[in-house]
Amino acid sequence: MGATMVSIIILIAILIAFLAASVFIVPQQQAYIVERFGKFQSVMFAGIHMRIPFVDRIAMKTNMRVSQLNVKLETKTLDNVFVTVVASTQFRVNPENVATAYYELRDPAGQLRSYMEDALRSAIPALTLDDAFARKDDVAADVQKTVGNEMSRFGFTVVKTLITAIDPSPQVKHAMDSINAAQREKEATRQRAEAQRIQIETQAAAEAEKTRLQGEGQANYRREIANGIVDQIKSLQAVGMNIGDVNNVVLFNQYLDVMRSLAESDNAKTVVLPASTPGGYQELYEQTTKAMLTANEVQHGDGRNR
Repeated sequence: MGATMVSIIILIAILIAFLAASVFIVPQQQAYIVERFGKFQSVMFAGIHMRIPFVDRIAMKTNMRVSQLNVKLETKTLDNVFVTVVASTQFRVNPENVATAYYELRDPAGQLRSYMEDALRSAIPALTLDDAFARKDDVAADVQKTVGNEMSRFGFTVVKTLITAIDPSPQVKHAMDSINAAQREKEATRQRAEAQRIQIETQAAAEAEKTRLQGEGQANYRREIANGIVDQIKSLQAVGMNIGDVNNVVLFNQYLDVMRSLAESDNAKTVVLPASTPGGYQELYEQTTKAMLTANEVQHGDGRNR
């Protein structure tokens, strides 16, 4: 009875051990490759599975998540500028080709790196430096297409490829900065010259307008003076004065107005008057009248000569 119980216990233990060795769980986003006697048997995805102990073995646990590989290399552009290109590619195992990915490639990342470098060395030298910067997305798309076609034969899918940096040598960067600085200075100089030209034109137009307004004001001022003198002459003639006396009175009033203006001016220093006034004024009046008559005779004489 005791030997029988021991045998049963041993049998149950063996059965439990057998079941424990037979059952295995595959985590999410992983795939297990099962081999039977060293030969590929099946691919097990997430969940609980069974195997034959000591006959089936888990050869490989494959991660199905997306991985990223960064590639950095130096190459030359079409205009003979050496640049350092940094590219990042995201790839994963194709769920339908897990066995192919395991058995065909020993070093998937190394193979992918080689394809990336070859594709970049083919794409960048066909572009100038400016085009390489402007067409980074196109280069990335071409590289992804080329590398994706090659890696698909081995059970991998290239999800996305990005060109993250294109760095020229420090000497080239310095030269480009100098060119850009010179262009900006040229544009700034042109803008300053244009602004100065506009300022000069505006100032000249303002000065011309000022001169015109001053001329109009002076003409209006003289016109009003002339009108006032005419009114004054008419008033004096209306009271019976002859033209000689009228001219004498008008000229004397103008003389007094000029003397008053000189005396009240802020810049006035010294006012010189004739020794006897209005006797001195009489002399000034005779000289002025004589000068006007002489000018009138000369003018009429020139008219007759013509």
